[in-house]
Formats: sequence, C-alpha cells, structure tokens
Amino acid sequence: MLARTVHTLPEGPHWRYEPKWDGYRALAGREGAVSLTSRSGRPLQSAFRDVAAALESALPEGTAVDGEIVRWSPQGRLDFAALQRRGHAGPQAARRLARSEPCHYIVFDLLRADGAEVVAAALDERRARLEELMRRSTQPALMLGWQTSAPGVARQWYDQMWRVGVEGLVVKDGRGRYRPGRRDWLKYKRRVTTEAIVGGVIGAPAKPRELIVGRRDSQTGALRVVGRTGELEPGRRGEVGALLRPSAGDHPWPERLPSRWGSAQEYARVVPEVVVEITPDAATASGRWRHRVGYVRARPDRQPADVPPDLAIEG
Repeated sequence: MLARTVHTLPEGPHWRYEPKWDGYRALAGREGAVSLTSRSGRPLQSAFRDVAAALESALPEGTAVDGEIVRWSPQGRLDFAALQRRGHAGPQAARRLARSEPCHYIVFDLLRADGAEVVAAALDERRARLEELMRRSTQPALMLGWQTSAPGVARQWYDQMWRVGVEGLVVKDGRGRYRPGRRDWLKYKRRVTTEAIVGGVIGAPAKPRELIVGRRDSQTGALRVVGRTGELEPGRRGEVGALLRPSAGDHPWPERLPSRWGSAQEYARVVPEVVVEITPDAATASGRWRHRVGYVRARPDRQPADVPPDLAIEG
C-alpha cells in the first residue's frame, strides 16, 4: 500500500499518524521459512540476515507484516547510506556488515495472522492485533512503529524528528482496509529552509534550468556537491542567473557530474560565490541530500562563509 503527498495535515477522529521512516520498505512473512522482500519483490534475507534472524524468532507461522528496514547511526540518526551498503553487499560482506552496522525492522501493519489474510479488516483492528503480536516479541531488532490519533502529538513528531532523519508523517484512515498498490495513505513531508552555495548549473549560467549546490566540508574545508534542484520556473531563472559568473577554469568540481546525480553529464561550472535558499527534506545519503532540493530564492545578503557546513540545517 502506498501514499500520496498532501500539503496540509488532515485532522479528524478517524486519522492515525505515524512517522515517515527513511529506510527500505519491506514485507516480511513466515510460511515455513521466513521471507523478507522489497516493494518490487526482491529478496532481502541474505543482505539483512540480522533482521531475517529476528523475524525467524518472532513471527509465528502464517504471519505477514509490512514495515521498514532502518539503520540508526551511532549519532542516533537514520543512516540511509549504511542501508545501501547492506543492500548491495555480497554474502561475505553482508555477514560482516550485519555485525558492524546492525539494522532494525520497524513493523507498522499486519497483513496475515494464523494463516488468514486480514487486509480487509480496518486499520484499527489490524493495529490492535499487531500490538498484541509485538508484545510477545523479545527481539531488539524488531520495533513496533509509532502511531497516534492525537494531531498535537503528530505535530510534535513533525517539528522535532526531522533532526534524526524522519521525513515527515504518514497519515492513515483508521477505518481503512489494506489495499496493495493503492495510494490511500497520505504523506505529509517535512520541509525546512536552509542555504547552499551554487557551484554549477544545468543550462546557461545566465538562465539556468537547474542548480548544482554545495556545502563546505567541516573537516577539510573543501566545497562538496550536496544537492541538485528541480527545474526552475522560467520566471525565476533570470533572478539567480543575474548573480552567477561562469568559472574561468579554477574550480573544485569536475567537468562532468557523477552518475549518482542522474547521469554523467556536462554542466556549466560557476564561481562558487552565490548563496541560495533551498528546501531539502530529511533524506540523506553519503553526505548529500538524496532527493531534489527546492529552490526558494537567491540570498545576495548572505556570504558563502555564512552557509552551514556539511548538511547542517542551522549555522
């Protein structure tokens, strides 16, 4: 079951609110052997053998659940880069990483119990049965996902949990059934504004279509690529383009973008002196924002030295 984006938080007696975890969505079940699969059906047992072992111990025969595999860093933040390492590791590396970078499985829905499908039951009924199931579990790698019916509590989560990488809230109708593939859930994503330095553009510097933005590394001082905006509205391209100067060649970034920014492609490097206000979300990986950042406005009143380092939101 999937979610669609909303821009206001719905309120009412039937709404249930949950944190939107930044991890690998995974279905787990036990019909003889334990299965752990991605949303696309890819088997995940060998990559996340610690999670699979916990499920083997905790799930009764004939049970299926929905949840999210997450990795908490030693600093208490969700670490998506570690998940990617785990997800792409070979058998030997997977065994090593299961010890050095253990993961958790956050369970938030019950799909089958005692061999019978429960997807047609209301969410509130499925949740009550899931809570009973999780009360019997002693596995620290398995966590019951948080849920509240109180909008005030949900807003507190929304206002505070982005600091540890929670992307926002998922909002569900307590009366609703589980309908695979349907976007009947809602997602209310956290957006904050911060600043970054423009180091390159897609298109002409005078009227860029997209901005490639950077931050100073707090350890080395080097300017690193940390994000890429979506396509700028035509009326806003001149606003920032009027402030940009093409680089004369002395630039800290390569001539082509790395493949992780979409595809290895040429772009125009500019003198990294213009600060822009952006809206990243909480999802990060390998020292960069995983999703496109939103462009808010140019900040000619700010200097590059005023911009927070790394991926800090506040200076």
